[in-house]
Amino acid sequence: MRTVLLRVGYVLALPAVLVALWWLASDGSTNVYWPPLRTILQTFPDVWTGQRLHDDLLRSVLRLLAGYASAAVLGVALGTVIGSYRRVRAVCEPVLEFLRAVPPPVLVPVIMLFAGIGDGMKILVIVSGCVWPILLNTVEGVRAVDPVMAETARSYGITGAARLRTLVLRSASPQIFAGLRQALSIGIILMVISEMSAASNGLGFTIVQFQRSFAIPDMWTGILLLGLLGFALSVVFQVVERRVLGWYHGLRATTRRS
Repeated sequence: MRTVLLRVGYVLALPAVLVALWWLASDGSTNVYWPPLRTILQTFPDVWTGQRLHDDLLRSVLRLLAGYASAAVLGVALGTVIGSYRRVRAVCEPVLEFLRAVPPPVLVPVIMLFAGIGDGMKILVIVSGCVWPILLNTVEGVRAVDPVMAETARSYGITGAARLRTLVLRSASPQIFAGLRQALSIGIILMVISEMSAASNGLGFTIVQFQRSFAIPDMWTGILLLGLLGFALSVVFQVVERRVLGWYHGLRATTRRS
């Protein structure tokens, strides 16, 4: 119990300090673009009612999850194939490096030409940015499979799907999750950018509408909600990662103790 409380304290200590500094720095502010934090918090429940949370927050989260899940499936599948075969990697690597260097926000107008301005466009924008860290980390993870373990699996006749599941993906899973973690933050950014460009709902759209109508405290509540969403998704990701990679973290802890 004490360990859990200490861990919670470590997690909340810095956010609490930053909120306190924000409160003190903005208290008494008369700048219309920098309202006091007290005013933002008072405005929050009036702006983000149940209906607005359903129409904007829920739709944004659904788009993010759809794009993120699609990028995860695509990145892991392609990364496994590219990482497993040297010739495929030699052919694909120059193209991958070129595409990876293109900033995803630049692709928004291009994707709009082909996918329109509906939810499909927003999901594709998220996929276009999230897929690269997942794919590249999967490639490196697959390449780094221990050759001794690979030879042992071959000796025991473990091939095909069983080899892929029990050896390749399991060995590469720490790096795959590293790519998934990077992709999550990228996905949140692209979710907001896609909704700012062409949308009729969502967090990005709502924040821009507040800014254009000079509802500055309302705009800040949207930014605050976006930060809370990112924090909540990060916590959920850490819980899933701890559960899936329990064997890996246990191995590292044993190695450190020894």
